[in-house]
Amino acid sequence: MELGNVAQFLENRSILVTGATGFLAKIFVEKILRVQPNVKKLYLLVRAPDAKSASQRFHDEAIAKDLFRVLREKMGAASFQTLISEKVTLVPGDITCEKYMGVKDSNLAEEMRREVDIVVNLAATTNFDERYDVAFNLNTMGAKNVLDFSKMCAKLKMLLHVSTAYVSGERAGLILEKPYCMGETLNGLNLDLDMEKKIMEERLIELQAKEATEQEITLVMKDLGIQRTVDSFVVSYGKGRLTCLLGDSQSILDMIPADMVVNSMLVAMAANATHDQLASDDHVVIYQVGSSVSNPIRLNSVQDYVQLYFQKHPWIGRDGKAVKVGNVTRLTSMASFHRYMAIWYLLPLKGLQLANTTFCHFFEGTYSHLSRKIMFLMRLVELYKPYLFFKGMYDDINTEKLRMAAREGGIETDVFYFDPKIIDWEDYFMTTHFPGVIKYVFK
Repeated sequence: MELGNVAQFLENRSILVTGATGFLAKIFVEKILRVQPNVKKLYLLVRAPDAKSASQRFHDEAIAKDLFRVLREKMGAASFQTLISEKVTLVPGDITCEKYMGVKDSNLAEEMRREVDIVVNLAATTNFDERYDVAFNLNTMGAKNVLDFSKMCAKLKMLLHVSTAYVSGERAGLILEKPYCMGETLNGLNLDLDMEKKIMEERLIELQAKEATEQEITLVMKDLGIQRTVDSFVVSYGKGRLTCLLGDSQSILDMIPADMVVNSMLVAMAANATHDQLASDDHVVIYQVGSSVSNPIRLNSVQDYVQLYFQKHPWIGRDGKAVKVGNVTRLTSMASFHRYMAIWYLLPLKGLQLANTTFCHFFEGTYSHLSRKIMFLMRLVELYKPYLFFKGMYDDINTEKLRMAAREGGIETDVFYFDPKIIDWEDYFMTTHFPGVIKYVFK
């Protein structure tokens, strides 16, 4: 594997990015514009009905936030706006649509088919409690639609698909960097996409015939999704994500900062771009960019960092008072979680239900509110159980070879560094992760 200058590789390239308003895509776009302003064109596919709506969404979710602050300050506001207007083309579309990914502007679709060198698919739902029809159409059929469009691009050098590494399911031990074949499933059975579509459509028709409400349809389709979850991917990247904490304290989390994921994507593009990449399955390469092998961090360490951080930097509640962080009860199995919930929540809730009945539903509002919260928590834990007790470690031999090639090729390691071995996890959580979550998520 030979690697040259990554910034030079990006020069005069036309790149199509799907899921352009998503978390990782925005970082990816900003990085390209910052390191190579002479990129030819960035086509950003935005799920929107028209160009005006796409422009407004991109502005609200990217430009209006701090993401481009460094680039704007470096260039100046006027030059920054000129760069965006010249290099970025917002494309209203929807990857769940088969023809041209829902791009209705035929001239724009033809321009992309003619000009695009690289397709980067970042569009997906990461909601673990998603409706089956939504998840199937977006994560499975959407990925196929992106692949189909990529094959029509005259100058295409590569398709880069990014997915969470946890599509590996509940496997234990060392999980290798190898692709899944079309139709292959985690339980070893053959997957027929047409059959899955039929099952999904028949269930929807059945619900509509019963005149089910939208809420009822959503609940049924979510349950169907839990039963028949499928995901389709070409290149997989691992990426990272107070009274009681659940999970095996010795479980290893697979995490890596998003900027390192983006750096690995850019280096992988430069290393693997060939005009005939899609002509053969031999060109499918998996890079698992994570930390579970190179720099593992255990769940109990993260729990300790959470407690330490909020002791040093108290969280201020709605009443204006600091939230006290005491000792954390660690539950190491689902059985211990169910016991804990039964003693401290379900039994008191049962008592409240009896009191509510006895006193003519006097406590109805309180009972309904607490019941919904407890049931939501129980469902949430069931959804996240595979990750709380995950016993796998993600092999990163291909990724390490990519890092070695980058070092040997003189890649600008200060600009495109993605080796997790350098991360001091305590420092990262205490000075970067937690402050960032509080500033941008817990507003």
